[in-house]
Amino acid sequence: MKRRDFIKTSALLAAAAGSGELMKAETMPAAKPEAASDPMQSDEPNEPFEDRLILSAPMLQNFAATSIGVAFAVSALANGYVLVGEKPDLSDARKFLCGGYRVTDIDDRVIRVRITGLKPATQYYYRIGADRIRYDGGYRMKILGNEEDSHIYRFTTAGAKAKAHFCVINDTHARWEPFGLVLDIIAELAPACVIWNGDASNVEETVEDQIRIFLNPDIRRKDYASEMPYLFCPGNHDDRGMANRHLERVWMFRQPEERLPRDWDLGRNFAIRQGDMALIGLDTAEDKLDTNPIFAGLFTSGPYREAQTEWLRDALAREEIRTAPYLVAFCHIPLFDDNPRHNPGDVAPADKDPQYSTDFAYWQRTCARMWAPLLEEAGCQLIITAHQHRYRYDAPTADRPWAQIVGGGPDLGFTGSGDNRKEDPGRFPTVIEGLIRRGRMEIRVHNLVTNTIQDRFTFRPRR
Repeated sequence: MKRRDFIKTSALLAAAAGSGELMKAETMPAAKPEAASDPMQSDEPNEPFEDRLILSAPMLQNFAATSIGVAFAVSALANGYVLVGEKPDLSDARKFLCGGYRVTDIDDRVIRVRITGLKPATQYYYRIGADRIRYDGGYRMKILGNEEDSHIYRFTTAGAKAKAHFCVINDTHARWEPFGLVLDIIAELAPACVIWNGDASNVEETVEDQIRIFLNPDIRRKDYASEMPYLFCPGNHDDRGMANRHLERVWMFRQPEERLPRDWDLGRNFAIRQGDMALIGLDTAEDKLDTNPIFAGLFTSGPYREAQTEWLRDALAREEIRTAPYLVAFCHIPLFDDNPRHNPGDVAPADKDPQYSTDFAYWQRTCARMWAPLLEEAGCQLIITAHQHRYRYDAPTADRPWAQIVGGGPDLGFTGSGDNRKEDPGRFPTVIEGLIRRGRMEIRVHNLVTNTIQDRFTFRPRR
């Protein structure tokens, strides 16, 4: 607004106030500058951009029977979308914009689109796209160009009639060689979904670090999650670092309408039906207590675990979960360990006790006390965990009716590094596969060092 207009308007407002006249306040846009000096108002055609706007293949995240997430990286400020339809040519496609209600999201690194209102156990086709945005203020924004991925991808939602086949990976820790081996095996097995059971990260301080891990990893299969949905059970390392405190900027939560208000902050917990299997995802959070001085009072894992207990109670009572013949739970830190030297994670206040070999939780007794009774009552046959970087199978007992599998870590048959590097055939990456075969749930543990099936287990229906 020009100075003389401001003075004139101020005088009118003062006169109205003095006379008792009621004035309605209205937000007004700033006066437009001359067109010649404002490129935002120019009608000239947009100049072509040399840099690509879409920087990664899409990643399918946090899927369910009627919803799925799609995330991808961008190079500049953008508004993204996904075209989704049941026909391969997308002639019936609907367009889903990034963000929730009211306004779309605008981001210069990651586009996240949550697709809802889908049909269970149904195959869909999709394409991603993004609009390049110039934003100079609340009334000064413009789309500078559009870019769409030329490839049409596909996915299938979860549901009771979906394929009962999953794979589990864990403790990848941004180690690209073992991660590449893991994804090669998964590509061969072609499961209906993959559970990433924690510690994808190390300590990530920037969003760029997270993009490198999830959306643009240094591997051959850049589209590893473009047609195979991934579910995520965070590990203790996935909470560490300034960026990881808000991991949802790269790995999305479910939309508010997909959760109860009580469960607002439990956006990555999952309870889905996949054929004859019910799959439950829990987050054991940090491997140290909130009272440990190293955290300076900035972690709240305790209340988080308690909130998941109420969520778990309700999830297990849902019809599609309750009626599944097989119930499998997933979490990062084990819920059982019979080694008396292994720290159970409840040594207050600072995790240290000479009777234990570490000052961090080797397993999670607190979570076991809260969650295991609910899982046992529901007839859970198997809990798949990670964290210890060494494969192990714990058979059920009379006191513990569920089996536990601990997935292996990223070490390719060695421990240590440099001069301290030693052979250790017990340390190898695993892919844990679950499927229905001859009316039973079969679990296969793939050893990625020997490229063999390390173990095979069969489970009967729980009902």
